[in-house]
Amino acid sequence: MRKILIVGAGQSGLQLALGLQANGYEVTLMTNRTADEIREGRVMSTQCMFTTALQHERDLGLNFWESQAPRIDGLGVSVAGPPGPDAASRPIDWVGHLDGYAQSVDQRVKMAGWMETFAQRGGQLVIHGAAVSDLDYFARRYDLVLVAAGKGELVSMFGRDDSRSPYDKPQRALAVSYVHGLGPRPEHPDFHAVRCNLVPGVGEMFIMPCLTTSGPCDILFWEGIPGGPLDVFEGVKDPREHLRVTLELMKQFLPWEYDRARDVELTDAGGVLAGRYAPTVRNPIGELPSGGLVLGVADVVVANDPITGQGSNNAAKCAASYLESIVSHGDKPFDREWMQAAFDRYWEYAQHVTKWTNAMLAPPPEHVLQLIGAGGRFQAVADRFANAFDNPADFEEWFFEPGLAQAYLASVAAG
Repeated sequence: MRKILIVGAGQSGLQLALGLQANGYEVTLMTNRTADEIREGRVMSTQCMFTTALQHERDLGLNFWESQAPRIDGLGVSVAGPPGPDAASRPIDWVGHLDGYAQSVDQRVKMAGWMETFAQRGGQLVIHGAAVSDLDYFARRYDLVLVAAGKGELVSMFGRDDSRSPYDKPQRALAVSYVHGLGPRPEHPDFHAVRCNLVPGVGEMFIMPCLTTSGPCDILFWEGIPGGPLDVFEGVKDPREHLRVTLELMKQFLPWEYDRARDVELTDAGGVLAGRYAPTVRNPIGELPSGGLVLGVADVVVANDPITGQGSNNAAKCAASYLESIVSHGDKPFDREWMQAAFDRYWEYAQHVTKWTNAMLAPPPEHVLQLIGAGGRFQAVADRFANAFDNPADFEEWFFEPGLAQAYLASVAAG
C-alpha cells in the first residue's frame, strides 16, 4: 500500500486525503488545529462553490451539507452610479441564471466535519504545525508528500513564477462579515443569488447566502482598492466595530444593499475576517534540504484574488485533478517529472481562472464595459456571465478580445 502525506486540512488537502483514502492509499494528514478548534475559531474564507466543484464532492460522497445549505440559483451584477446624489442609482443591474445551483458552506463546518470523517475512516491525523525540517524527515518515509497549507514557512519552498504573476503586491483589501438577518432583494424576493456590486474606482462588494455553524446566513464581503475609502479595516479588532464599518460603507456606496442589511447581526464573534495578499503563481515543486521533493497543491501554487470567487472551486478541481494523476500513476515513483506533469494538467484549467481574475483586478477596458452593460439588455449575456464562474475557460471565446466581444454581442442581438 502506497503511503502519502498531505500537509494542510483545507478544501484541497481534505478532499484529496479522503479521495485517496477511498482508493486504498495509506494517508497521513498533518494540520495545526483540531476539528473543534476549527469549528470554534474564526471564519477562513468566502467560499461559493459552483456546480462542477460541487460534483467533485458528490463523486466522493462528501456532500454532507447539500440539503441544508441555501441553493444559489443565480449571479447578479450591479454597478453603482457616480458619487453624490447619483450614488443610489444603478446604471447596470441584472441577474444571470445558473444552469446548476451553487452553494456556500462555512469552512469551519466543512473542514471540521471532513477531518472527523477522515479519522473515523481510519486515516492518520496528526495535529502538529509542520516546518521544512519536519518534511525533510517525512519525505523519506512516504512515497509522496503534498503541501496544501497555503500560508506560513512551507510556502517559501515554492518559488514565485514571475511569468505568470503580473502583480507583486495586493490589489484589494478584504473585509468579510458573516451575518444573520439580511433581507431579500425586493426585485427577486424568492431567488437566491450571489450579488456582485461594483463601485468604479473604489472596489466591490459581494453578498452570498451561506450555511454556517448556526444555520443559514449571508456573507458581506468588501474588496477595496488599496488606499481607497474601503481600505479601513486593518486596525479594526472588535467584531462589532468591523460590522459597523461594513454597514456604514454600504450605506455610503451601496444604499440598495444597505436597505436590506441595516438590521443584521454577526453570526458569532468569529464571523469576521480582514486581510490582503498578492495574487501569485508559484513553481509547483519544492526541494527539501536533503534533496527530497514535495508537490504544492491548490493555492500553495496558484493563489488568485477572491474577486472572482474561485478559491474553493480551484481547490476542489486541483484535488480532483491530482487524485486522478496519482491513481493513474500506479506503482511508479512520484519523481520530479511526474510532479511537473500533475501540476501542468491542473494548470490547463487554472490558467483560465488566473487570466480572468487578474483581468478583473484592473480597470475594465471599453469592450468589457459593453459586455457588462449588455447583461441588462440580453438575458443570454447575463446567463453566460453567471455560468462562466463555473467554467472560466469560456471567457476565452468572448471576453478578453474586443473583436470577439463585438462578434458575440452582434450574434446575440441578431438572435
